[in-house]
Formats: sequence, C-alpha cells, structure tokens
Amino acid sequence: MFSWWDNDTSIYFPNIGLKLSNVPRGFAVFDFNIAFYGLCIALGMIGGIMIAEWQAKRSGQNPDDYTTFALWAIPLSVIGARIYSVIFEWDYYKSDLKQIFNLRNGGLAIYGGVIVAVSFAFIYCRIKKMKGGVLVDTGILGMLVGQIIGRWGNFFNRECFGNYTNSLLAMQIRVDDANLSNYFKPALMSDARVAELYAGKDKALAAIMEIRNNITTSVDGFDCIQVQPTFLYESLWNLALLIILVCIWRYKKFDGEILLLYLFGYGLGRLWIEGLRTDQLFLWNSGIAVSQLLSGILAVASAALILFLRYRAKVNGTKPSFCDYGKAKEA
Repeated sequence: MFSWWDNDTSIYFPNIGLKLSNVPRGFAVFDFNIAFYGLCIALGMIGGIMIAEWQAKRSGQNPDDYTTFALWAIPLSVIGARIYSVIFEWDYYKSDLKQIFNLRNGGLAIYGGVIVAVSFAFIYCRIKKMKGGVLVDTGILGMLVGQIIGRWGNFFNRECFGNYTNSLLAMQIRVDDANLSNYFKPALMSDARVAELYAGKDKALAAIMEIRNNITTSVDGFDCIQVQPTFLYESLWNLALLIILVCIWRYKKFDGEILLLYLFGYGLGRLWIEGLRTDQLFLWNSGIAVSQLLSGILAVASAALILFLRYRAKVNGTKPSFCDYGKAKEA
C-alpha cells in the first residue's frame, strides 16, 4: 500500500561527515507515485499563504483578501513558471510535447511565476479596489516562503546543483543515480557529445567537464560527482531575505518598497548562485544565462527605483506608491 519511490541511492556531504542514506524521490500510495518535488511546491504554497495572511493581519489588512488572491495567483504562477522554462528549453520539449505536462521531473522557473503573479495583481487590485503597492508588498513575502521550501524539491530530484567543489558543503551524488543527468555519466555520454550539445556555451561546458573529470569515490565505494548544493544556498539566501523584509516592513517609505527590495535582494543572490549552476536556461543560440541576465537587470532597476522613490518621498514629504494600480477601499 505504501512504499518509497526511487530510494536506492544515497547523498553525501563528505566534508562535514554527513551521509543521507537511501534518499527517496517520493513515495507511492498503492500504484500512485507522489514526488517530493511536487510535495515541496505544495508545502511552499501553503506556507506562503500562511505568511501572507499573517502579515496582512499584522499590518491591519483583511487576510481573506490574500487567501482569495492566492487561490488564483498560485495556479497561474505555476503555469507561468512552466511556460518560462519550456520557452528556454524548447529544443528538449519539442521532441516530446507530453513532457511539458510532466512536472514531477522539475522544470519550474521562478521568474516566470513572479512575472505572472505580479501581472495578475493588476487585475486583482482593480476588482477588489485594493492598493496595489500594499498587495505586492504583502504577497511577495508568501512568494519567498514558497521559494524557501520549494527549492528542496531540487534536492530530492538531484538537480539544480552547481559546479565542482571541495568546499565545506560539497555534495556527492552517485553517478549511477537514475535521476542524475547523463551529462555527468561518462559511460553513457561521451565528452564529444557533451561538447556538441553545449556548443557556444563555453562556461557551462567547462563546468560540466570539470565535474566529469573529478568523479570521486564515496565512503561506500560508489563513483560520485562532487558539486555545490546551490539549491541549499538559494533556500538559505531567501530565508535571510525573508527575515530582513519582515523586520523592515514598518520602516518602508512607500508602498511597493518591499517588492522592490525583494527584487533587489533576490536578484543579487540569484546573480551569484546562477553563475555556479550547471543547468542554466540560455537565451536562444547563445551562451547567455537568461536568469542571470534578468537577475542583474532587476537588481539594478530595483535599486534605482528605490533610491528615486525614497528621494521623492523625502523632498515632497509624502508617501509615494509603486505599483499602486488599485484604489484603497477606505480613505
């Protein structure tokens, strides 16, 4: 009736002496497989709704407005995250269109979800006659919680890791793990084939080859790749960002500032972390990592807007609003 799914390999953190034995990819109830990737996404959604409702109540808003918003925004954001991923990995999906709908293997790009969620907020605020800046400031905290928890789905899927490292948090994944990409399995994919697939993407190719050339042996005697646990870096970065945003909420100078601070803080972190990863989405026919480029643009643009709106608030002695495309219910 109940059993673990894909739990035949372990994950190691050798430099801190940690071995996680037989890490499953999910579990099965009767014949139905439930992936931890999807479960982490679902838990992130629930946690995100809870933190948004908590912040709404804490700041004198109606928490029910955010529950209703989440019921629409979450599924739309998942669709947006999938579309973003498919667009920049079209060469993979075009040969098997059914895989577009297979979310258990990953393939949700957070920026696609953010774009759709913020865009939907325009519509929602007009319908509910809410202040748009306040809505996005509150809702973005929920988005962050979803990212913090959801990133752990990448851990169970053995994906979204970084380049080779022998640092303190180095992570070892067995080469014979069925979930590991063939890029990291020299017996299944030759160097020439990897080079062909990554033509024009010199930095990513060099990172993959370095991993392949540094296959090591685990404490159990298995061949392993040894990489940066970038999913962990991003989860911890986002946790720190969430704490900062909650703490400075009361000191914000304009509505929408928390959203802009999120875009600035997350953009900076993602700019760094994306540079470590080996599975970036690239702009078509180029070696430019699209999420890294977007992160840099968002960080710079958000910083500029924050400085401008804070300056305007100081000069005019008023509280401006960013994204205030709705009207408050009460004066």
